[in-house]
Amino acid sequence: MHSKAFAPEYQGELGAALGVNSSYEEVLTEAGRAFTRADTALERARAALALAEANRRLGQVDDAGRAWRQSYRSARVAGDAGAMAWALWSGGTLARQCGQLRLARRLLTWGVALAADSGERLAHGYALAGLAETGRIQGDYAAVAALHEQLLEQGRAHGEARHMVWAMSGIAQMRRNTGDYTEALELFEECVRIATDARDARGRAWSLRGVADVLSLRGDTEKALALLSEAEVICRAMDLASALAYNHKMRGNVLFRNGSYEAAREMYAIALEEFDAMREPRGMALSRLGLVKSRARLGHDRTQTLAELTKLEADFAHIGLRQAREAASDFRAELTGELSAA
Repeated sequence: MHSKAFAPEYQGELGAALGVNSSYEEVLTEAGRAFTRADTALERARAALALAEANRRLGQVDDAGRAWRQSYRSARVAGDAGAMAWALWSGGTLARQCGQLRLARRLLTWGVALAADSGERLAHGYALAGLAETGRIQGDYAAVAALHEQLLEQGRAHGEARHMVWAMSGIAQMRRNTGDYTEALELFEECVRIATDARDARGRAWSLRGVADVLSLRGDTEKALALLSEAEVICRAMDLASALAYNHKMRGNVLFRNGSYEAAREMYAIALEEFDAMREPRGMALSRLGLVKSRARLGHDRTQTLAELTKLEADFAHIGLRQAREAASDFRAELTGELSAA
């Protein structure tokens, strides 16, 4: 069983004013007011944490960076280790979003330790979840599979829908990436049900994208595109800049798999522009890979394509994206095989 989703990153007076489905422009406004009115260091830490999260979700990474550091400094002045842990979770999440995966691991590991020492259970869970997601993005499934399962059990034990959706979707993504589409689809669909029941619009949007991905891999393009359109409405309503960009990148994937290469190229270009605006290198690199593949299928010069793939493989290696690097290498092998056969 699970309860209605809630947002523990909004604390103090903000916890009463904001909810899990508040738009991030609303969060930015409310948190700014709270920071201005704050009388204590702890109040400033809580307001700055919400400012950091809103700016991060809106793709305003410089403002997000300043805000989480302000939150940490204020929490340290207040002598509140739990609030410091929340700030480190925010900073680690921002680092991951910006492709700084080593820094993300350092900040999140520190956040886990501070949360454990202070007894801040939710911050501990969120920081652990961040570590697990960072490892999953890097393709280190062996290291994080058990952690995902542990976090799912914790979410179930405490009835925390957002954590259940997060952990289950992470497991689903690993199943999808290792070819187990049946279980991946079941898990993503369960995530949609949980998020819907808990009235977690953001979790629903991310889960719909997962369902669409697997349906597309199974050849159901029409249903996949319809689900992505539904998710896009949610992303726009909540100002989810990063989620919207990943939605557009996924639409490009679906169109590419269907052989609609020109439409795919256009979607990848839109996603690349969005990721570039928020300086998110992982999304930029994935969109660039989609563009290279689409242009290749539209007749782009093969020698130039292979040179672009070489650059992308180096970028993926630098960021630490193992699976994406393998995808680029696989497409290189596919092109090379076609050239040999010609």
